[in-house]
Amino acid sequence: MREKNPDEVEGHLPLTASVFHVLLALVDAPKHGYAILKEVEERTNGKVQLSSGTLYAIMKRLLNDGLIDEIEDRRAETDERRRYYRLTRLGRRVAEAEAKRMEELLKTAAEKHLIQKLRHGWERS
Repeated sequence: MREKNPDEVEGHLPLTASVFHVLLALVDAPKHGYAILKEVEERTNGKVQLSSGTLYAIMKRLLNDGLIDEIEDRRAETDERRRYYRLTRLGRRVAEAEAKRMEELLKTAAEKHLIQKLRHGWERS
């Protein structure tokens, strides 16, 4: 097994569903942990509910891998205890690559008639 290059996008793929959900939550704007939990829950209609322990383990890994940054100056804006996070350039590139990887999987599933057509030429059931 080769060692990961932290700047190499492919070295971070594939992402787990939970990690991808966290990155998706940060695509639009920086957020604190609770806001990330709520967005994931709302976006998935309650199908994905991350525990705070799971979230913070994911956040620690994403910080160590350079996919997110903590924004120090946002703490004083609201609650000093809240830590705000944002995607790094590498984090955005990894999220985009994962979305592309999943798109290719869906295309293959459509070609195999496992799912029906979507607006973008994919298929779903």
